[in-house]
Amino acid sequence: MTLLRGTAALAASTALLAGGAMALAPSASAASSPKCTYNLTDFTGTVDGDGVNYRTGPSTGYTAKGRLYDGDRVRIYCGKGNWYYSSLAKRSKGGLAKGTTGWIRSDMLYQLAG
Repeated sequence: MTLLRGTAALAASTALLAGGAMALAPSASAASSPKCTYNLTDFTGTVDGDGVNYRTGPSTGYTAKGRLYDGDRVRIYCGKGNWYYSSLAKRSKGGLAKGTTGWIRSDMLYQLAG
């Protein structure tokens, strides 16, 4: 009976450790995104323009995921040069889902608030 309890405790500990390690691992999207050179946590921005490309990386050499329109809001996490890595605060006027991450040039935002 003691051996069974010890085995069950070991199995439960292993499961907890595995679950804890998974919770600490970065998400696939965070791990595959280009590296930022500075952080801008807790900022939101409002798009200034219609048909602004929301890109997969921090330059015009990257493909567009879709387009953002005047008034669309993004949560900004970090940046590289004059590009911000962000996620959509709600579904965009162009149809991109809330939470979609991408890069937007800083001069395409007219409002940046903390």
